[in-house]
Amino acid sequence: MTDEKSSESEFTLTQIVFPYNVNHYGTLFGGFALQWMDQAAWICATRYARKTVVTIASDRIVFKRPVLEGTMVMLRANITRVGNTSVTVNVEMHAERPLTGERFLATHGQFIMVALDEDGKPTKVKM
Repeated sequence: MTDEKSSESEFTLTQIVFPYNVNHYGTLFGGFALQWMDQAAWICATRYARKTVVTIASDRIVFKRPVLEGTMVMLRANITRVGNTSVTVNVEMHAERPLTGERFLATHGQFIMVALDEDGKPTKVKM
């Protein structure tokens, strides 16, 4: 990757876990975690490809630790593979408890994004 592409192959998104994001146990609902991870992967892949991209697969999503209401989460997305028409994006969700500063890896996974042309057909990713 060129230096220009290298800077466009990473992205960080920060969220806070509000009451409407938690399940009946008071922890982050997995659906919100997946949504945020997919958004971070989409932004990362779009910035890299400068094309319309869509998610075609998610893989190896691992929920390592629960995230409590009121916790801040930082989603770090980086491109790990570039194919002809797709990019693979690794996303890690790190949690930080705001009152203690404790940080930990909560969730991680991979998202495969495909670039589309104006007709919605797979197209070559810019290299």
